[in-house]
Amino acid sequence: MIIFGVAILSICFLSGVFFGDLLGHILGIDANVGGVGFAMLMLILLVEYLKKKDKLNKQTQEGLSFWSGMYIPIVIAMSAQQNVVAALDGGFLAIIAGVAVVVISWAVVPLLSKGGKADILEIDVNGGEQGVRNIR
Repeated sequence: MIIFGVAILSICFLSGVFFGDLLGHILGIDANVGGVGFAMLMLILLVEYLKKKDKLNKQTQEGLSFWSGMYIPIVIAMSAQQNVVAALDGGFLAIIAGVAVVVISWAVVPLLSKGGKADILEIDVNGGEQGVRNIR
């Protein structure tokens, strides 16, 4: 059922907006800085934590799966409302913040993927009468 999980989603969203406004205030910007991103991250972490602790029933998991699927288009729609030209006119801080986010994201990807390397599976395929051999 779709309504299940809305409370968790709304808590994450409101917390993300709060932290985004707080970060904007700390940086001296009269705007929300990354609030929706914080909310997405909190939603992912909270849902995984609750799944590991076996605190989510099946209906809530299905509701959260629905809202997680809807969340990315919502973020894209919210991002489309932002005026990038005005942000760049605001100063060099926008460029620094953008570069910092990209660098931090690149640094976090190996941590999230647990830094493990997948074992390469070698398959020996013989080509029948032609005697073609292909190793992958």
